[in-house]
Amino acid sequence: MVTATFRFYEELNDFLAPDQRRRDLSCVCARAATVKHMIEALGVPHTEVELILVNGESSGFDRQLCEGDRVSVYPKFERIDVSPLLRVRGQPLRVMRFVADAHLGGLAHLLRMTGFDTLYDNHFEDSEIERIAVDEGRIVLTRDRELLKRRGITHGCYVRALKSRQQVREIFARLDLAGSARPFSLCLDCNAPLRALDPSGAAGRVPDGVLARHRSFVTCDRCRRVFWEGSHWRCMRALVDELVQGAGTDPG
Repeated sequence: MVTATFRFYEELNDFLAPDQRRRDLSCVCARAATVKHMIEALGVPHTEVELILVNGESSGFDRQLCEGDRVSVYPKFERIDVSPLLRVRGQPLRVMRFVADAHLGGLAHLLRMTGFDTLYDNHFEDSEIERIAVDEGRIVLTRDRELLKRRGITHGCYVRALKSRQQVREIFARLDLAGSARPFSLCLDCNAPLRALDPSGAAGRVPDGVLARHRSFVTCDRCRRVFWEGSHWRCMRALVDELVQGAGTDPG
């Protein structure tokens, strides 16, 4: 057995027991224990960790702990570029694509509304979410910290907010999504691309009153739904504008 000292910073303390927060933790570890094993044994999913310093040097998750090691564990840095120091995972994902767990259907719809490819099915098992994340290079969104501890999941976010609008604000702020948003380009139900539809193509597929009042339509070729800029669209537009302009970054 070896003894190592751990210290977690900022919001990573939320995952610790109350008496372990914001202080040094002296931990007895198995002789072959790795940094990742002990971080998760203390309750922190590895996907929430951005930087690990062992005795002041940047380290990866697979480093084996030695007697007397001092391990400092940090979340994502908002204002400091620490990319030259990072050792905890490989290259960043090229495209921000998501898979959401069964409890985040509202968040999935709002991410689709802002143009982010987001898979969601309330029947997804944890193993299926892990497989999708690995096979398709997707970021896992969940409120289940145990899901984020699965070995195959390298990129994920523990969602702290409880309501979907607060959740999408949280994810936009944390992942800096505003510059990559493509509002109203994906179907909220199917996650498939939307395409423009002229009024003649919308005839018979929307109420006559809607067809008389509107000239701009889009449709999803997968589910064949037709969308137009009605009152519901205006409410969504207000939220999109808030997100894209960088407002409302407080996750609540």
